[in-house]
Amino acid sequence: MTAFRPPGWPDTVRPPGAEGWEEGAVAFLFDCCPADFRAYPVLRRHPLVLARFAAHFVEGQCRASQEGLAGIRAGLQGKVPAPAVEQAAQAWLEQAARLARTKRAVGLVDDALQGEVFHARL
Repeated sequence: MTAFRPPGWPDTVRPPGAEGWEEGAVAFLFDCCPADFRAYPVLRRHPLVLARFAAHFVEGQCRASQEGLAGIRAGLQGKVPAPAVEQAAQAWLEQAARLARTKRAVGLVDDALQGEVFHARL
């Protein structure tokens, strides 16, 4: 059976079940976290623990981007030119979309580390 990448699976990680996929998954998860997370041996030894740390961290970033977007116009209006306010809001929207994709990818990796098998749908 051929390994399958579900929609939203990180491009840098081999499909779950493929040889060496977990090493790529660990690298991806660490890239989703602050660099100092690499200093914790438990996170290096237990990919599922790392996946949970990454999920919580990315979720926090998602909340922060939503809060940032909510306050950007009111907080900057009249303090910077109007086009800058709109560009800042656009940057928050792009960041929120990127984080939503990352959150999905982390969730899929977490599921795969728990043994979930993904199948192509027709």
